[in-house]
Amino acid sequence: MQTFTAASHHDVLGLLVQVTILLLSARLLAELAQRFAQPAVVGEILAGIVLGPSLLSGLFPVLGQWIVPHTPEQGHLLEVVALIGALFLLLITGLETDVALIRRHARLAMGASLGGIVVPFATGFLLGQYLPDSLLADPAQRLVFSLFVATAMSISAIPVIAKVLMDLNLMRRDIGQTIIAAGMTDDAIGWMLLSVVLGLAAHGEITAGGLLWSVGKVLGFMLLSFTLGRWLVRRALDYTQDRLVSSTRMLTLVVGLMFAWGALTQALNLEAVFGAFVIGILFGQMPRLPAATRHTLEWMALGVFAPIFFAVAGLKVNARALLEPQLALIALVVIAVATLGKVVGGYVGARYLGKSDHWSALAFGAGMNARGAMEIIIATIGLSLGILTQDMFSVIVVMAITTSLMAPPALRWVLQRVVPSEQELRRLEREELAARSLVAGVRRVLMPVRCREEERRAILRLEGELLEQLNSRSRLAATLLCVVPPEDDGRASGFLDRAAERFSGLDLSRKVVYHGDPTSVILDEAQKDYDLLIVGASEKPRAGGDLFTSRIDTLLRLAPCPTMVVKGRIGEYNWPPKRVLVPTNGSQAARHAADLAFALCEGDPEREVMLLNVVSEASERHRVDPSGASFERQLGVARALVDELCKVGETQGVRTRAEVRVGASPETVILDVAERHGVDLVVVGTDLRPASDRVFLGPRVERILNSVPCPVVVLNAR
Repeated sequence: MQTFTAASHHDVLGLLVQVTILLLSARLLAELAQRFAQPAVVGEILAGIVLGPSLLSGLFPVLGQWIVPHTPEQGHLLEVVALIGALFLLLITGLETDVALIRRHARLAMGASLGGIVVPFATGFLLGQYLPDSLLADPAQRLVFSLFVATAMSISAIPVIAKVLMDLNLMRRDIGQTIIAAGMTDDAIGWMLLSVVLGLAAHGEITAGGLLWSVGKVLGFMLLSFTLGRWLVRRALDYTQDRLVSSTRMLTLVVGLMFAWGALTQALNLEAVFGAFVIGILFGQMPRLPAATRHTLEWMALGVFAPIFFAVAGLKVNARALLEPQLALIALVVIAVATLGKVVGGYVGARYLGKSDHWSALAFGAGMNARGAMEIIIATIGLSLGILTQDMFSVIVVMAITTSLMAPPALRWVLQRVVPSEQELRRLEREELAARSLVAGVRRVLMPVRCREEERRAILRLEGELLEQLNSRSRLAATLLCVVPPEDDGRASGFLDRAAERFSGLDLSRKVVYHGDPTSVILDEAQKDYDLLIVGASEKPRAGGDLFTSRIDTLLRLAPCPTMVVKGRIGEYNWPPKRVLVPTNGSQAARHAADLAFALCEGDPEREVMLLNVVSEASERHRVDPSGASFERQLGVARALVDELCKVGETQGVRTRAEVRVGASPETVILDVAERHGVDLVVVGTDLRPASDRVFLGPRVERILNSVPCPVVVLNAR
């Protein structure tokens, strides 16, 4: 038996021509749609409609020979490419599903989602019961058809909703986040309903046993995915990041598991796209997943595969049939029922279950009415499984396009009447200021530790506090790395287990490497998608006036990511620190240091950040500028700098104090302020200044490090 059979030369040529024309046309019309303030998906679907039998291929059959498949083999080849596009689109949707966001707005989101599911489902089911038999692929399956239409009416399109909110600059507003959360819940419930309906369709009839089996498959798959599946994804991420070296290893892992989860759900008759959606949610909850991998997946999905999928969906639309009066009337009825059900359902759910105000509740209905991408995927599934006829498929696609076009102006009109609260405005201001923060972008941290119990105790306490505070902002993944000589007696594992007890609440990994060169091991490990390297400077530096040991010098010079050096011991100083001093001169490095100090003190009203700017008192000042005007301007600039940083800290709820001092030696003033005010920690920001084979951070920074009596953190944000 011949296992592999190649498609004919003509079929392969046709596929390449079709993909070329569909992709370029979809992207071109997507750009055009966005210029008219419409979602890109609208242009991508219109590309297929324009190229298909509805217009060009119907008017010019010769052209249609190269665009529309004319043999089963050509159709199968193009369907496979479209399926990959649907898988990638649902993977991205899952990655963007913020489970924590849904939890924060649980009541309002669940209320709006419940109303947005129940009412459209009920109205859609009734509509399906009364639609003509000519729209059913099998009139004997009226109940399955009605349930399918009801499920299709219930789904919202997260990509379309998100794009509309981004275009309106409302994504980070409370109302925008809650609409997204409600839409996410809608989609999750909708896909579960769809899986149940498809399971029922596979049995040919609806029985109690079949219903229980269909629901059981969905719930069992979800349960296994969010327990065993979560564990598997995390172990796979650990192995891929720790053992493999290819630059594309993470992309391969995500796409490979996308296909694996899709195969599993396909085997369960739950549809492959549902598996892609679930695996996307699992990866989206992993802080270890690099941001670069997410961006690459988005580029692949939104730039290549999704446009082909939507264009293929447009090819299947028979717009000419909609010119027939009866079908056109049915299309209008479907659009009206879909819109009314979603708007009324979202409003009632948000207003009476979620206890929202009138305009905010109306915004839920207007936003979740957009069907777009999800509706096209569902309609495609219904057509491929023989639940929908070609005409009914065209009606649903037209409904998806129409509701997507209605969403932007409706949301824009409603949200103009939603007044943000003072608390929300402060949060938005805080997020805007924090967007430039280096600390806010940290997701994965590497911390090498030496297997010396007494020597490392104080430094571990410092580092543990720093990591826990950063973790309170956004969930971190941290790796404790211990490098020991090959002849070590095996104590390192026990030491790491004890050290890990200091880092509660972190996604923590422990790693022991037996090697004779710790520096090279740490640098090799730091190449594996880390955002921050934390090292402790507890040892005395080598002779010759060096600032740190040769190992720390090398790490600072060669580390591929920002580096934080923790120097000093806690001793009699308060810890956690009650007063943190940040010397600042207006540089970006000083801004990063202030961001770290704010993160360390955020959430505790007893902690305070002191921002100190020292203006040098030059001996030649009076001779060069007798009036003192230049010096006054210098003081004014210094006050403006610390006041600006104070504003950043205050918007984050951190108690701040601004200090501008004049002195001949800035480092002397800094040391004096630290002693006078009982500072518990000094945070210094710097940019590495290479000087042969050793680190040189500047004379002032080095004097502070060598003289200040309390612990010091140096943040090198190269």
